[in-house]
Amino acid sequence: MAAPGATRLDLGPALLERAVGYTRGCLALVRPDLLDAPTPCTDWDLRTLLRHLDDSLAAFTEAGSVGAVAPSPPVEPPPLVGPVETRDVVATSTRASALLAAWTDPPYPAVEVAGHLVGTDLLAGAGALEVAVHGWDVSVACGAPRPLPALVALDLLDLVPLLVGPADRPLRFAPPVAVRRSAAPSARLLAALGRVSPGT
Repeated sequence: MAAPGATRLDLGPALLERAVGYTRGCLALVRPDLLDAPTPCTDWDLRTLLRHLDDSLAAFTEAGSVGAVAPSPPVEPPPLVGPVETRDVVATSTRASALLAAWTDPPYPAVEVAGHLVGTDLLAGAGALEVAVHGWDVSVACGAPRPLPALVALDLLDLVPLLVGPADRPLRFAPPVAVRRSAAPSARLLAALGRVSPGT
């Protein structure tokens, strides 16, 4: 019997592409007056979430382009003001396109992350999970929750046991939330990552 997620690992870059497509739709909901809105991420407003998403896109783009992710110290970004806020969201969407270009045909079988080699398929799956779930977070903060497409959610749900372990909770993800077995795939994925979607 195949290990959980084994049938999904070969989807890597294709799954990443679908996740990015979904999240770019969520980014289109952002307005400057919403940047102080709370998000499903504890203690993060929408502005902070967007900066985190931008950093994640940059890191995964670097991984696909050069085969390594260089560690860098966290830097407090300058505050966004006026029209720069709108341009910042556009820049994040543009970075998502660069991410897809870097992963269309990744030249490396593995990527060095924090001194460890990680298979590109697994890393692409991790990128897809990160990008898609934070895309949903963005849509919730904008007051217009967008369920993840069912097939994307099912593929990502298969990867959760491979990508999220006890050490990731509660730092990266909250504890799983109980959900009905009949719930939609999007709701089941979000519940596995400690999020409650409307209507579940």
